Amino acid sequence: MTFDELKEKAHSLPLKPGVYIMQNAQSEVIYVGKAKALKNRVSQYFANLAAHTEKTRAMVSQIDHFDVIIADSEFEALILENSLIKRHQPRYNILLKDDKGYPYIRLSREEYPRFSLAGRVAEDGARYFGPYGSRHSTQGILDALRTALRLPSCRKKFPRDIGKERPCLNFHMGKCDGYCRSEELKERHDEAIRQAVSLLEGRFKEVKADLTAEMERAAEELRFEQAAQLRDRLRAIELLGARQKVVAGSLADTDVTGFFRGTAKSCFVVLHYVDGDLAAKDMELLETPGEEDEEEILSSLVREYYGGRTRLPRQILLPCELADQVPLTRMLSEQVGSRVELVTPQRGAKMDLIRLANKNAVEEVERWTTREERQNKLLEALGRMLGLPQAPRRMESYDISNTGADDIVASMVVYVNAKPLKRDYRRFKLKDMDGPDDYASMEQVLTRRFQRYLDGDEKFNARPDLLLIDGGVNHANVAVRVLESLGLRIPIFGMVKDDRHRTRALVAPDGREIGIQAIPAVFALIGQIQEETHRFAIEFHRQQQNQRVRGSVLDQIPGVGEKRRAELLKAFKSIKNIKSATLAELEDAVPKNTARAVYDFFHQKGEEPSCE
Repeated sequence: MTFDELKEKAHSLPLKPGVYIMQNAQSEVIYVGKAKALKNRVSQYFANLAAHTEKTRAMVSQIDHFDVIIADSEFEALILENSLIKRHQPRYNILLKDDKGYPYIRLSREEYPRFSLAGRVAEDGARYFGPYGSRHSTQGILDALRTALRLPSCRKKFPRDIGKERPCLNFHMGKCDGYCRSEELKERHDEAIRQAVSLLEGRFKEVKADLTAEMERAAEELRFEQAAQLRDRLRAIELLGARQKVVAGSLADTDVTGFFRGTAKSCFVVLHYVDGDLAAKDMELLETPGEEDEEEILSSLVREYYGGRTRLPRQILLPCELADQVPLTRMLSEQVGSRVELVTPQRGAKMDLIRLANKNAVEEVERWTTREERQNKLLEALGRMLGLPQAPRRMESYDISNTGADDIVASMVVYVNAKPLKRDYRRFKLKDMDGPDDYASMEQVLTRRFQRYLDGDEKFNARPDLLLIDGGVNHANVAVRVLESLGLRIPIFGMVKDDRHRTRALVAPDGREIGIQAIPAVFALIGQIQEETHRFAIEFHRQQQNQRVRGSVLDQIPGVGEKRRAELLKAFKSIKNIKSATLAELEDAVPKNTARAVYDFFHQKGEEPSCE
């Protein structure tokens, strides 16, 4: 189907809930989505492509045809969407790398049973224990179990491989009883498996009593080496019992989810709490999704993570409210046959848990992404937001500072690869200004800056990829006129502030406002640039004011030139302190004749120095 045909088909869809299935020319499912109103949702894909994210544009470009399935309710659409995503694994849906959730310990059904990790219970005749907190914690339990009972961890198949090779290093290190040596050890292996099952079922006292009795028997029979081995095994089992108590619960009380959307990678974190204590942590790193709706991303991740599980916590805490929270709650509750609550806390202890989960997500992202990668992804994201052909590596920002007609100044701040390049900062004194006029001031600054660029001035020889102007659409249009008059084309955007003087958005010269809060890293960068530009302008403005005030007073005193003025200011720091100084204090700083002139000057004006 052509693009126009796809658009026409989308407009003909009903305003009913359902699922849409996007397919490419090879009839491969590339995206599955749900909608309250199919017509409205699907039509969005084929309207105003420039407003879409890069990921969405790429997906739309591959759509050859699509199908829809109408549902009776949003809940049924959610269930169907979840099922189709699991079945087709579409490349443009947010997908976890593997099945996450509560892992199990699996005991195989064979002559020499083996323990292993499993993601879910299968109808394969094996025995399953759990569920537990996370794969990492459960693997630790499994390793401790093998060590405590000296069970094999090698890949040998028994009895097939018995006697074929020498025992491995684990046997010589005392970590395995070496069942590969002889079939006569089968009874000992069966006993170890029986004890392991008892431990996983929580019968630690029973196993401990058996081993204690065996150890005492060995000691009485003077089999001290065996007694020592049993003693070490007892200690290992005691440690295993303590560990098992912490991380293994038949059902988690509460899961706390966290999410951080980084520039290069994002992270979804789940903290499992059992009886009020943190039992385990699970996390998934993924490439940062192109969607700008964080609620939609989190909804997809929650469905991916918990979908299909036979055991779920009674309560799942979410960092933000989900649009489909009600049908999602119903889906998960029906899935396990018991009430599952999705809660979005706003304050208190539960909100503190959300902050902890989010903090963990941030740390994981920072750990796994390099600084350069974060910078590149950040600038690429900014470029996509602004519709630029490439990432803006060099950005220049401008601001005006004035108080009345005097000391009107401007600042130029430069960021290269999302970092300030202070050696390229520039300051401007505005000339021939009758009064404060931000638009005229901005026009003069930009004209001077880019004229010097065209003249080949070494201080202004770098061409920016993006201009940011502190102000709204009118300021941006002034910049456009200046560049057009000089024959230059550089993307220009104004930095808009909210009522609290904080950066809220960017605005294009045509008045189009671009929200930047969807990606926190971009929002933080623009805010930082605006604050830095304002700071640099204010500092220069204050400096000019101080110089003017200092000069206007001290320059009126006979015998006080530039050198003596500098000495006075160095000694007393301010005009106020000079006025307050005694004659003796002045003579300590400058020659006596100069000190007398300064002292008489201020006294003659009737400004007696204050006594200290």
